[in-house]
Amino acid sequence: MTWWLSALVLFGALSALFAFGLPAAFSFFGINIVGAWVYLGKEAGLVQLIRNGIVSITSFSLTPIPFFILMGEVLFHTGVALKAIDAIDRLIWRVPGRLSVVAVVAGTVFSAISGSTIATTALLGSLLLPQMLARGYHPSMAMGPIMAIGGVDMLIPPSALTVLLGSLAGISISQLLIAGIVPGVLLSVMFVAWIVLRAVINPALAPSFEHESVPAWQRWKPLIVYVMPLVLIFVVVVAAISAGWATPTEAAAIGAVATVAVAWIYRSLSGSNLMQALMGTAGISGIILFIIVGATTFAQILTFSGATNGLVDAIKEAQLAPWLVLSAMMLILLVLGCFVDQVSMMLICLPFFMPLVGTYGFDPVWFGVLFLFCMQLGLLTPPFGMLLFTMKSVAPKEIEMQQVWQAVIPYVVMGLVGLAAVLAFPPLATWLPKALVK
Repeated sequence: MTWWLSALVLFGALSALFAFGLPAAFSFFGINIVGAWVYLGKEAGLVQLIRNGIVSITSFSLTPIPFFILMGEVLFHTGVALKAIDAIDRLIWRVPGRLSVVAVVAGTVFSAISGSTIATTALLGSLLLPQMLARGYHPSMAMGPIMAIGGVDMLIPPSALTVLLGSLAGISISQLLIAGIVPGVLLSVMFVAWIVLRAVINPALAPSFEHESVPAWQRWKPLIVYVMPLVLIFVVVVAAISAGWATPTEAAAIGAVATVAVAWIYRSLSGSNLMQALMGTAGISGIILFIIVGATTFAQILTFSGATNGLVDAIKEAQLAPWLVLSAMMLILLVLGCFVDQVSMMLICLPFFMPLVGTYGFDPVWFGVLFLFCMQLGLLTPPFGMLLFTMKSVAPKEIEMQQVWQAVIPYVVMGLVGLAAVLAFPPLATWLPKALVK
């Protein structure tokens, strides 16, 4: 069987399983069983499948994932995140589109302490969206910033998907975590600038309102008490990784312990909400790890079938320009992001993309940030962007799905501009990890 026919059969079967609504983990598991039997040697292939699964989920590089997820779960279940939002709300004063700006700033802070994009969007949506709509904000002005900043959570550490990408792609997890900071903050600044510009041009989109007048020190005190400790945790985690004082796993563990300690100091921690946080962490981590079980075997099947080497050789023989190959990879990711989840994007593309990264000499960390950019855009692009459905689930019933799609369009465009900027100026992604990570 030729390499292209093998690839067609494998991906055709995978697409069919997706079309029937089978979850990604079970789809890959089914393909792996058949592929292991055909390409890896029948019974010996099935044994290899089991071995691959055990090796993949016992990898030490994956252990930061549950710690990063736990940090976010503790923040949300203990109510510490609510206090931080209130502190940011008190500080931002007389800014056009104030509540939308609060959503972006609060989301950026949570991105620096939470590993879950969906949790960030759900929290901000359930708390700020009703306030904005009640004060006359246009639905697009209310929903768009909340969804957009939820996607940025993937770029700014700690990020569970960044750890997963680094592990599956063989990219330095420490450098990849640090590399997302500048692009993530750049996106946040672009979002704030867009919100203010729209509110200035058309104040009816975000009507101003009288805010409770309080002394300056009362506006700054909640920020110092409830936000600065969270920022300090982020700084400690990043500093420990970049200085080489701790591995990503150890730094994640420090961050998780510090988050629990902060919740305890605020007297927000109880046995019940800690159990909720642990259960949420176990559930999300279990789903991710279950999908990872299929990753190693699927990549191995693609290699043994000749599909990976065949495609790489075909591209090399075509003598395409490096920028054209890279642009094609980004386009494939952007299209896939409209239809499949982020982990599936990794499992489908990395076996083909990483050999090309090595062949053309692309910086792996730079490519990893570009990959993350495309995945975060996939969270926002119709028809199946995960954050679109998250927003719909917390929005009032009168909000239609079409309104959710329309709200996110400007932020998708800004995300594409950010992607183009990182493509054109690689130091945006590579400078900070090279400067900090030892």
